[in-house]
Amino acid sequence: MRVLLRTFSELCITAGTLIVLFVVYVLFWTGVKADNAMDSQIDTLQDQWARGSVPARTDGESAQTASPKKPAPYEDGKPFAVMYIPRFGFTWNKPVLQGTGTETLKKGLGHYGETAQLGQRGNFSVAGHRRTYGDPFKDFPKLRPNDPVVLTDGTTWFTYRIDKKPYKTLPGDTGVIDAVPRKSGFDGPGRYLTLTTCEPEWGHSHRLIVWAHLDATQPVEAGKPEALRR
Repeated sequence: MRVLLRTFSELCITAGTLIVLFVVYVLFWTGVKADNAMDSQIDTLQDQWARGSVPARTDGESAQTASPKKPAPYEDGKPFAVMYIPRFGFTWNKPVLQGTGTETLKKGLGHYGETAQLGQRGNFSVAGHRRTYGDPFKDFPKLRPNDPVVLTDGTTWFTYRIDKKPYKTLPGDTGVIDAVPRKSGFDGPGRYLTLTTCEPEWGHSHRLIVWAHLDATQPVEAGKPEALRR
């Protein structure tokens, strides 16, 4: 009997140790790996931009009337832009990659390939993890109307403004990334942004959504947009 009890106790200790190690892996190590991967993606982009390897875009008109030249198709799994959300802190910046597959979202935010390209007419839609893999959208519920979401593709700054507080829905509600998203309040075609993440914080039974409209553009040569100036 004592042998059985000792064996059972040892098994419980082993199981507990494995659980603790798994939690450490999920909470810490995936974040370390993801942060390194995201930094690497941004470095890759900056190297490309420094060499002038970016698509020609804007024609200098206002955000509402501009017709930016359509960039070349994004390459699956590759970064093409960097996103900044001041609400999450002025040091927060994440690469945006093409696609929303598991491996892609370990390296940054993912662009829904069926949606518009950055700055183009339609709905540029992006997904990100709420928790694990760097927790990029951990503070998603803090987003508020008029908060800026700024992106750059190396030639142009795009400043979007959030229109509503985060909206909760089910994973199957694909209409949130339509060209004119249902329940967004937008009443016609435009240049929109949709951000999506999981809800609750440590689950995935629902999704949180925010919608934004393109408010302003400016060439990178003009310096950082006002939304990023402290």
